[in-house]
Amino acid sequence: MTAPLTPQGNSSSSDSGPPQPQPSPGGELPHTTGAEAVADTDADAAAARAQEVRTELREGAVVMAVVTVAGVLLGLLWVWLAPRVPLISDGKAVYLRNTEGEQAIGADGWFAVLGLAFGALSAAVVFLLRRAGGIALVVGLAAGSLLASVVGWRLGVWLGPSSDVAAHARAVGKGVVFDAPLKLAAKGTLLAWPLAAMGAHLGLTALFGPRDPEPVLSWGGSEAPPDPGAGQNR
Repeated sequence: MTAPLTPQGNSSSSDSGPPQPQPSPGGELPHTTGAEAVADTDADAAAARAQEVRTELREGAVVMAVVTVAGVLLGLLWVWLAPRVPLISDGKAVYLRNTEGEQAIGADGWFAVLGLAFGALSAAVVFLLRRAGGIALVVGLAAGSLLASVVGWRLGVWLGPSSDVAAHARAVGKGVVFDAPLKLAAKGTLLAWPLAAMGAHLGLTALFGPRDPEPVLSWGGSEAPPDPGAGQNR
């Protein structure tokens, strides 16, 4: 008797190799080049980066708008806290009632103090809500702080005593004391809010901001570099 012959072309499952790609109807094997894979990866990375930039710009615009609106509160507090400068008229001219008074300087000082406080507070709120930060966020905070200072200044002047001193003196009459218009003599105090905001945000980011992971050098799977003299005979 003869042993049954194994049909040609068939082999056991243990001897079978990896599956081979099937040819296409045209006789060509389907394949994907490395250039196409790299192009797809670059396109995905570019789309993700564009989305991230749009998100940062949107957050920066929101921060700028909210901080600018907060300037209304600065103006209200300035009108309430700033000292008044008393004036008096003799019917022909208007004079300072107290020539040695420091109320005018006090108005500038209160505006600077309020600006510093609002700057530190706005920076802390922005940092707590968006700890990761970003260029757009910082620019929005700086621009919003400057706009808020201008809003607070103009609102305080508008809500304060009348700017028409002569008309106000005629209205109150001769020898009657009235308040001088609220004004900001030192325009540099407008920078108190943005400077305080930038300084506070930079300090908070440096102290409590996220840290980039330190790179870990790998030497063939070991944490320590290979010893150059390990393979030498002693």
